[in-house]
Amino acid sequence: MTATVERRPDGGLANPTVVLAVLLLAGVSYSLSQTLLAPALPAIISSLDTSPASASWLLTGFLLSASVSTPVIGKLGDVHGKGRVLAGVMAIFTTGGVICALSNSIGPMIVGRVLEGVSGGVYPLAYSIVKETFPPQRVAGGLAMVSVLVGFGAAMGLLLAGVIVEYLGVPWLFWTSLLGIPAAILALRFIPSNPAPLRRRIDWWGAAIMSASLGSVLLALSRANDWGWASPLTLGLFAAGLAFLALFVSFENRHPDPIIEMRVLRDRTVAATNLATCLVGFLIFIGFVLIPQLAHSPTSTGYGLGLSITAAGAVVAPLAFMQLVTAPLIARVGSRIGFRTVFIAGIAFTAASLLVLTLSHESLAGLLVSGALIGIGICGAYAGSANLIVAAVPPDEVGVATGINTVARSVGGAFGTAVATAILISQTPSGAEFPRDGGYTLAFAVAVGVGLLALAVALIVPRRSLPETSAASPPETARRTTLQPD
Repeated sequence: MTATVERRPDGGLANPTVVLAVLLLAGVSYSLSQTLLAPALPAIISSLDTSPASASWLLTGFLLSASVSTPVIGKLGDVHGKGRVLAGVMAIFTTGGVICALSNSIGPMIVGRVLEGVSGGVYPLAYSIVKETFPPQRVAGGLAMVSVLVGFGAAMGLLLAGVIVEYLGVPWLFWTSLLGIPAAILALRFIPSNPAPLRRRIDWWGAAIMSASLGSVLLALSRANDWGWASPLTLGLFAAGLAFLALFVSFENRHPDPIIEMRVLRDRTVAATNLATCLVGFLIFIGFVLIPQLAHSPTSTGYGLGLSITAAGAVVAPLAFMQLVTAPLIARVGSRIGFRTVFIAGIAFTAASLLVLTLSHESLAGLLVSGALIGIGICGAYAGSANLIVAAVPPDEVGVATGINTVARSVGGAFGTAVATAILISQTPSGAEFPRDGGYTLAFAVAVGVGLLALAVALIVPRRSLPETSAASPPETARRTTLQPD
């Protein structure tokens, strides 16, 4: 089978290896910034002389921006050209990072973080670019490598945060955004910006309604532990999110050129994969948040390891390492057994990691083993979901469909973080600084239950009649993919 090799803006043919390198640089830039601040919040609070509630908006603002902008940017790439839009996204990301690095008060820093969050759109763009520019036999591997960066960059953020603060200072947490400059330049130079053959208008009203729905739900999740889960504000935001969702579905069903085709989201493969991905995000972020927290807690708690922030971050090293080891194997394994099976296996590994933490979170060995299992699980779950989604939707819907899948991870991660935090708060004695050991056991046990539910949902994903060796294998793609001479 032959494949179209897209042309660069200068008329040359896109080289898949070079394209992948650019996408990896852009993806690492975003995923690193996703978690780099979490362990460093105490240092930021001290350096800016601000309150914990205000500083928490550095995380909340980034999450809201990333989730709201991701599907919209996927659509913009489909309409205006993915290479050009990717370059613009990375330019905005770098601008936000520079604003944060130069800020000496919390307000401008929050604005900068909101701008950085726009880079969440890297992933739907990257998936579409891989689908369009790679030959069929390399699409699955390209999707797997891009998918793994979500977890790898997040793990590296946890690992590097303490080192950066201790040896370089708080502003250097944000100067890392300068990685976006070469990513933007290389995207313009080497990634095609071929817009859709029929230039379509963006459904901005639909985008606004969708953003209001996502923003309401994510804001409620991220602030529920501060406001109270039963507070009128929290419940009101959840209700508003559901109301906007209903309005969005009704509006899109009647729109001649919707930002999201509802029939795509109703597809059994897409719907089940997105739901399972959301649940996997719940599991993974519980691991991201609680493993370093356990390592940093004092030994006087009876379960903590008493490590410094830097050393506690290093405990997640097996998580990052196992992703690097596993990622190159995913495409070959998926080609043999199918990406539905890879997806299910990834969820199983992730659930097993939480079971290890439930039974043995008081020891360094338990934390290291669970981190390694999560690393393997991330590779299988994220690479499997990306390949399943890309194979299930028409080419012109890849950007938005993978954007929604990325948002599903973020929603699950926000929910998992909020639930785990709420459990630990409820298990912290009055006046005490640290929760009881039973709080961690309960949080991990709840995660195991969610993992079993994710497995059940993943089993609903239908076995496709077409081979899953490549996300570019549908016949309609093959008919359009003929290699043109230079």
